[in-house]
Amino acid sequence: MKLSLFRHSICAILTLSVLHGATVYGQSTRATTKRASDNSKQATGWQQWRGPNRDGVSNEKGLMDSWPESGPEVLWKATELGGGYSSLVVQGDRLFTMGKFGDQTHLIAVSRTDGSKLWSTPVGTGGDSPNCTPTVDGDLVYGLSFAGDLLCAKTDSGEVVWKKSFTGDFGGKMMSGWGYSESPFVDGEMLIVSPGAPDAMVAALNKKTGATIWKCSLPANPGPAGQDGAGYSSAVVSNGGGVKQYVQFVGRGIIGVDAATGKLLWGYNKVANGTANVPTPIISGDYVFCSSGYDDGGSALLKLTGKRGEVTAQEVWYKNNKQLQNHHGGMVLIGKHVYMGHGHNNGFPVCIDMMTGKDMWSRGRGAGGGSAALVAADGHLYFRYEDGKMALVEATPESYKLKGSFQIPINHGKSWSHPVVADGKLYLRDQHEMLCLDVSKK
Repeated sequence: MKLSLFRHSICAILTLSVLHGATVYGQSTRATTKRASDNSKQATGWQQWRGPNRDGVSNEKGLMDSWPESGPEVLWKATELGGGYSSLVVQGDRLFTMGKFGDQTHLIAVSRTDGSKLWSTPVGTGGDSPNCTPTVDGDLVYGLSFAGDLLCAKTDSGEVVWKKSFTGDFGGKMMSGWGYSESPFVDGEMLIVSPGAPDAMVAALNKKTGATIWKCSLPANPGPAGQDGAGYSSAVVSNGGGVKQYVQFVGRGIIGVDAATGKLLWGYNKVANGTANVPTPIISGDYVFCSSGYDDGGSALLKLTGKRGEVTAQEVWYKNNKQLQNHHGGMVLIGKHVYMGHGHNNGFPVCIDMMTGKDMWSRGRGAGGGSAALVAADGHLYFRYEDGKMALVEATPESYKLKGSFQIPINHGKSWSHPVVADGKLYLRDQHEMLCLDVSKK
């Protein structure tokens, strides 16, 4: 059925020293289990949330297709990263993540060789531990605090380039009280963010200066589902309907925003829930797959059609939250099938034919318990469960095929931070610690 649209709206580092607020560290003296062997190899392919295309799919090849009972070999462990559920990004010889120390959130750079901390820059005070995964772009890296403090810093030193406040500069708000969580999106010269303000639900900033390029507002009554303000998702790009746009899951549902002007193109309210809209949408050609957890929401496939610069969202199919929902572990599309963990506070592994919504696997609990964060690499799915269990599952619609599982050696509560697969390594952040495991095929 053709959906009613939102009304169009114009989206009018030097050891132990301090460098512009960045605490920079010398060689770490913390013990590591093993130094990474290939120091010359440069990590590639994970500079932003959910990987090279923000879709949870790694470009890595030549990885292990089964795991021993003890799990892959641990190369090193990093410590003193602060609290938080942030994942990490990889560029060159560095990893970037975020953590909270006392009342201050920091953006942190870590050595890819041994996990030693290179620098730590304060982002802002207030709120709880950070959820944002940084975004790195060339010599700049971006991070966002729980309270909405947005920081741009230099990757080599942590020196602050510019700062913005989602609440102070834009009047923004979150749909509920768990704080800002998105990972900023760099597209060309623009940084796409979601302050969640009535007149700046989404905004494009100059990535080098922070100056506002455009702002996108929502209509006063975008639909009954969800809540006003920003969601916990992160924007992705689509060319659906022949128009380049940013697709974001905000408090009142999925929206499409014209990339050039910030004009609101379309909105879909039905999949929103009233607590936290989290999973990053999947984009495939003219299609958008979206899912949401909790006691409402559900999952849907939308088709975008365009005419004369206008875009319409059409519902292809919808399943309610009892039939299909992703809590906050994310979804991946491989071929024509969507893989995800289903269920609120659960990560029951499912495989869905994207075009029809047909369930391809027999439903089961999987290798671990609680919600499951998911990425894919080299024909396999990496499920990280809330209880600290990692599972390797073959990415095939034929049936659920478990290829190995192990208990993560670090566990500080809910094991929620999303895994990263890059450069033949599996990176697992858990609050103040991080592990680097070798998953390359011997």
